Amino acid sequence: MLTIISRPARAIALACTVLLAGSLVAAGPAGAKSKGHDHAHDHSHSHAHGANSEIYNGYFKDDQVKPRTLEDWEGEWQSVYPYLLDGTLDPVIAEKAKHGGKSASEYRTYYEAGYKTDVDKIVIAGSSVSFSRGKQSAKANYVTDGYEVLTYPKGNRGVRFVFRKADGDEAAPQFIQFSDHMIAPEIADHYHLYWGNDRAALLKELTNWPTYYPADLTGKQIVKEMLAH
Repeated sequence: MLTIISRPARAIALACTVLLAGSLVAAGPAGAKSKGHDHAHDHSHSHAHGANSEIYNGYFKDDQVKPRTLEDWEGEWQSVYPYLLDGTLDPVIAEKAKHGGKSASEYRTYYEAGYKTDVDKIVIAGSSVSFSRGKQSAKANYVTDGYEVLTYPKGNRGVRFVFRKADGDEAAPQFIQFSDHMIAPEIADHYHLYWGNDRAALLKELTNWPTYYPADLTGKQIVKEMLAH
């Protein structure tokens, strides 16, 4: 069962512009909830070592969690979903099957559901964020809405850093939630993003987690990063 431990929302004003396609809210994370997403098992960071590895793997104390700003996700980002579809990530799937508890086919199904998104690009500069889906776009301003600590079915935990829409296009979602296996201010090297109009419902989403890596990495470089995790 998913357990959510609420933390008070911070009143740190952050303006961010979100570009979202007219149908993007409906196309965002909304997959089936039959299986939990075990971040620590499939997405641990290559930079983890020592005490930090416990945090990256989802084991930490509540008082270690600290508020974060959009600066931690600054940069230009690309979705990894196209690389899964075109076969670029096949070596990652093969490696997972070699050492994990699923077959290559099962891992592919898992990641196809997890990475699925039509948001192919995200740009974050300071407090400004843009999401793009082809040539369509919508805009909104967001402010921080605190964070939530989630306990996953396998017992490890994760933190969602939440931002709420202050104003903007109706098509833009009311909430965006970042997850990158970190629990305090630190520069992200990749992240999962959740979006929609129901804050509580988003926190229960464990099946679809669109994932973004730096836009200047090639597909082969992303594979190398993933294999190093």
